[in-house]
Amino acid sequence: MLLLALDTATPAVTVALHDGEAVIASSSQVDARRHGELLLPAVDHVLAGAGLRLDAVTGIVVGIGPGPYTGLRVGLMTADTFGLALGVPVHGVCTLDGLAYAADLDGPFVVATDARRKEVYWARYADSRTRVTDPAVDRPADIVDEVAGLPAVGAGALLYPDTFPAAHEPEHVSAAALASLAVERLAAGVELPAPRPLYLRRPDAQVPKNYKVVTPK
Repeated sequence: MLLLALDTATPAVTVALHDGEAVIASSSQVDARRHGELLLPAVDHVLAGAGLRLDAVTGIVVGIGPGPYTGLRVGLMTADTFGLALGVPVHGVCTLDGLAYAADLDGPFVVATDARRKEVYWARYADSRTRVTDPAVDRPADIVDEVAGLPAVGAGALLYPDTFPAAHEPEHVSAAALASLAVERLAAGVELPAPRPLYLRRPDAQVPKNYKVVTPK
C-alpha cells in the first residue's frame, strides 16, 4: 500500500505519503490564496523526499471539507485527476475528522474551522475517532449552548474565544493525519466517503442580479 493524501479545505496546503504502516513523507504550507499554485509542487516534494515516483501510489486520500468552494475544489479535482491517470481508488475523508484525529483527545470535544463570513464549520466528537454530529456551518454566537464546556480545536475555535474558551491547536488539518485515519478505517473494513465536496453553502462568487444574457442572432 502507498497512499497519497492531500487536503486544501483549509488555508493549509498539505500532502503526505503513507505506506500502510506509517507516514513516510509529508509537507504543509499555510497560504489561503495559493492552493492551486502550491499543491502540485508539494506533491512533487513529498514524492522526491520519499524517493518514489507518482506511479508507485496505490490509492489517493483527499479531504472533502467542509471548506470554502475555491480552495476545496483544488484538492478534489487534483485527487480525481491522479486517480484517473493512475487507475487507483480515490477515498474521501472529512477534513474535520482529520483535525479530530490529530487532536488525539479522549473525551468529548469540538472541531471548528474558519468558514469566513464570521462563521465556522464545526462538528462534535465523542473522541478523536468518533464524530457524533454532521458537519455544519453556523455563526459562533448561535452555537454557544451546543459547544459549552467542551474543549475545541481548529482555526475557527481559535478565532472565537468567546464561544470556544478552551480552544487549542491543531489549527489546521494535516494530510499525515488524514492518511493515518484512512489507513485505520480501511484496515477495519470501513467504507470511506466518495471524494465529493462538503460545501454546506453556496460559493462566494455569484452571478450578478439583473444580469442580461446577450446571444448572437
